[in-house]
Amino acid sequence: MGRIVVHLFGKPKDTSQSSIIDDYSNRLQSRGVSLKFHSDKKSKLDYEQLLSSFPGKLMLIDEKGNQITSKKLSELVSQILLDSQATNFAIGPPDGFSKEFKSKINNSISLSKMTFTHEMAASILLEQLYRATEIVRGSSYHRE
Repeated sequence: MGRIVVHLFGKPKDTSQSSIIDDYSNRLQSRGVSLKFHSDKKSKLDYEQLLSSFPGKLMLIDEKGNQITSKKLSELVSQILLDSQATNFAIGPPDGFSKEFKSKINNSISLSKMTFTHEMAASILLEQLYRATEIVRGSSYHRE
C-alpha cells in the first residue's frame, strides 16, 4: 500500500496555522498520510537535496504547477494509496524552490494562481488531502 508524506520546510511559527496543520495531520494519520517537518536551519539547497534522496515519487507544491480540482486530487490519492511506493508532496521554503530544482522535477501541483505563505500552503494542502480521502470514502464532507 502506498503512502503519502507531506514535507514542510520548518515548523510553523504562526500558532493559528500550526493548529490547523496539526488538526488535519492528526485526521490523516490513519489514512496513510503523514507530515514531516525539516529543519529550516539548513539551506534551501540542503532541503532540495534531502527531498531528492527520498524513495518514491516527488510531487512539488508550486504556484506554477498543474491546477487540479479536489475531485481529481481524490483520484490521484486513490491511485497513490494503491501504489507500492510512497509519494512525497513537498512544500517549499518561504522563497520557494530553486529554478534548477523545479526543472528536474516533472510533477507539480498548484494550490492556486495566488501566492500563499508556506504555512498557509501546508494548511490548504492538508485540508485538500483530507477532503480527497473523504471523497474516496464516499462521505458527505465534500459537496459539489
